[in-house]
Amino acid sequence: MNRKMIDFCRTSENKSMNLAHTNLKTSKLLVLFLLLMPMSGQAVVGRDLPYPAQGADINADEVARQVYFANHFFAFRNFSIKRQSRTMSVLINSSGGSELATAVERHLNNNYGADEEESLLSRDLAIFHSGKMRGTGMLVSEYKDENKSKDYMVWLPELRKIRRFSQPSYEDAWGGSVFTFGDVTLRKPEDETHELIGKKTFRTCLGTIESLEGKHYRYSGKLPERSCRHLNKEVYGLLSTTKFDNWWYDYRISYVDTKSFADYRTLYYKDGELIKIIDRDWGLVNTQEEGDPRALFWKYWYGLDLRNGSESWAVIPREVVEYNTDKGNNFWTEKTLRKIKR
Repeated sequence: MNRKMIDFCRTSENKSMNLAHTNLKTSKLLVLFLLLMPMSGQAVVGRDLPYPAQGADINADEVARQVYFANHFFAFRNFSIKRQSRTMSVLINSSGGSELATAVERHLNNNYGADEEESLLSRDLAIFHSGKMRGTGMLVSEYKDENKSKDYMVWLPELRKIRRFSQPSYEDAWGGSVFTFGDVTLRKPEDETHELIGKKTFRTCLGTIESLEGKHYRYSGKLPERSCRHLNKEVYGLLSTTKFDNWWYDYRISYVDTKSFADYRTLYYKDGELIKIIDRDWGLVNTQEEGDPRALFWKYWYGLDLRNGSESWAVIPREVVEYNTDKGNNFWTEKTLRKIKR
């Protein structure tokens, strides 16, 4: 029986941050919940990925692809975390007793046809409105050719110029946070091997920066309390082992909703020790639960690096979320970057 299943087999009724002592140094396991299915062929995940048929068997690779679909908002033509008057999404980084907040808006476009120039799959536009990155814009283009790297264009307000950059490293920090570029956007299903290690009931609330819970905060208004909305939902255990040599983590275990494929929690391990936790609070776009179950939005991300105690909290107020708007594809171009005001 695979030793890597031990963490998922344990109960998790205690508070989420008590997971830090968990390890995988047990030689035998008690139960095998699911038989592993054969590996399927890899392909670029896009808007055409169908939702699994009711009652169909699903393997680990398919779960990973469905998670990628949900996290990249492929259920929508376009998806925006916009600026609504003075209200914006905010990224809060806390380390050594100090906090740094960055307000950001983000616009993602998946509405590219087969005949689009250079076979675009999507474009992602981020604009920073505070801190050292204030006035900086970043436009990321992803292509349908899986062998082609993403293209990065960055608007530098001090120079009033656009610079092109090669794709950043997966392990680089996104916005100086606990989250890496791999966590936020770059990591693809084929970068890891995947195993389904069981099903269980999700029994813990999601994490937050406790000292800020429920307090009024610049840009975002009142910060949320820790989310317990996902308690008692059925989740898969998805164990994903990196294919990269000498990587910053060896494998990660994700708790994935069996219906929506929202990944509520991901635990990262190195040398058998838990080193990082990322929690994601997901919300339904359609509260009537109609349409595609994967049509979700992030309410917040929380990250804890157990190696140094650093925390990050990205909060997205509901009023700044919009989707399937009439914005034309020309919005996701260099022209928009040049219009950014400092």
